[in-house]
Amino acid sequence: MTSFESAGPNAIARGQGAKDSLELRKPHEMVVMVPRSARVTLTARRIYTVLLQVSQARFGSMEVMPRADFLFEAPLATILRTTGSDASDRTAAKRYLQEMRSLEVDWESTAPGDGVKWRGFSMLSEVALEVRRGETWVSWSFPPSIMAALREPSRWARIDLEVLSRLGTYAAVALYEICARYRDNPGGVTSRKPVGWWTDALSNMPGGDRREWRKFKSERIKEAVEEINRETDLQIELIEHRQGRTVDEVQFAVRRRSKAVPAPDRPPTPIDANLALRAETLGIREIKLDGLVKEFGEEQVRDKLEALERRAANSSLRSVDNAYSYLRSSLRNEHAAPVPTVAAVLDAVTPVRVSPPSAAAVPADFLGERIRVMKAEVEMLSAAQRQVWVDRALQELSAKGMLTAVISRRASQGDVLHGVLGSVIVHAYAAATYGPDWNVFTAGVPDTSEAV
Repeated sequence: MTSFESAGPNAIARGQGAKDSLELRKPHEMVVMVPRSARVTLTARRIYTVLLQVSQARFGSMEVMPRADFLFEAPLATILRTTGSDASDRTAAKRYLQEMRSLEVDWESTAPGDGVKWRGFSMLSEVALEVRRGETWVSWSFPPSIMAALREPSRWARIDLEVLSRLGTYAAVALYEICARYRDNPGGVTSRKPVGWWTDALSNMPGGDRREWRKFKSERIKEAVEEINRETDLQIELIEHRQGRTVDEVQFAVRRRSKAVPAPDRPPTPIDANLALRAETLGIREIKLDGLVKEFGEEQVRDKLEALERRAANSSLRSVDNAYSYLRSSLRNEHAAPVPTVAAVLDAVTPVRVSPPSAAAVPADFLGERIRVMKAEVEMLSAAQRQVWVDRALQELSAKGMLTAVISRRASQGDVLHGVLGSVIVHAYAAATYGPDWNVFTAGVPDTSEAV
């Protein structure tokens, strides 16, 4: 059994891997996309792959399937940069996104005998473009069957978006996604399919490419194979099967390269749209976040952003007037000063008292464990009980001037335990239920988090 088959179907739903990632676990039944109503461009396919990845990452923070009218969202500029595109593609990208509502495709599995999984599906159920503080944002939703497969895939192909952005032809992108499905297959080969199946799967035109195989191979396959072997983590080889003198079936040998392909001399990998979305919730524009990522690196920015989210949610601390300046100062202080102790980090996030001072040190995981326990309790509340704390959190954020349109929209859609809103809810519930010292560690007093 291969790695994509052995992974549990709920791995995505549980949010496997806490860090933001540029990897899409593409459901097995969505590996092959055959256009039916109109041509699909390379840029459009790349954009769609990023929309799938952003949505799948958001599923990791949701305990249940969102309602049918739930809209995912991200800055358009971040989506484009994640695809390897630039600002010059923005106008075309808007058109492609709007066309995806009516553009119909067939989704087909690569496994032998599976055939078409979904016929005539629109790529998106809904899409909207909105300008927020001078920046274009995209909101979108998928058909229910795609939502279900994306949230809990039983088998999937691991698609690296950074690697995908290096490929310059539609055929190369389509072939890479198919071959990635067989990256860890013990047999080392794709399924054996008729040549017409491959021309449909690798063509961006409705009805596929009906030229004879030798011409399609010369003009599309050869270039795609060379590009994949040069730019990705895979080494593939075309295998033709003949009936007499005619090639009637084709498959590809696939093996993982022994060494990773070095990235070309280009700007660093763009930040993930999920990180930009979290920053936007705090009032930090994506363009400013990008500058911090370039200066300090994505890992450090992510860590400091998480600390800022916790601080903003703590009602006992003074509100942050300028989240961007605060984040930038935190990053610069990190480079200018020695690495702080665990106690200092906890003190910067929330009041922690140790009594007596000479007693045992604060456990490094104390605060994180307390927050996890409180969040679990909030999750177990009924919808009506939870709404009480949602309303209280919204009032608190409004009083601090931190209630943004993004937070209000998430609250109305039921996505309440994510980001700043979730942190405020958890802190408000914990303080009201267990008192203001719920997050205070006192030496010599047993930790009751397991019993809560």
